[in-house]
Amino acid sequence: MLSSNLYYRRFFPYWVYNIVAGIDNEGKGAVYSYDPVGSYQRESYRAGGTASAIIQPLLDNQLGYKNQSNVDPTPLTRERVRDMVRDIFAAASERDIYTGDEVENQYY
Repeated sequence: MLSSNLYYRRFFPYWVYNIVAGIDNEGKGAVYSYDPVGSYQRESYRAGGTASAIIQPLLDNQLGYKNQSNVDPTPLTRERVRDMVRDIFAAASERDIYTGDEVENQYY
């Protein structure tokens, strides 16, 4: 569906970076990032858009445990993820005028 929407205009495609997330066949979270020419990569987490320079270091620290020592990477609860998403987008919207002031999240 993503491919059809973005590349149906073959001679002038949309130049956007996309992130698609969901659950794979094994019940694990799956995040795929796509570049403007259609290449994709599965990743543990990813930020995109104008605030990606603000959000990605926060994700690296909180989810990837980068630049931290003596930390036990424990699985995150749903509530912790919800709070983290809210806080990260609030920080990004305060510092990047293109991010906007509203985020709508849906959790199932």
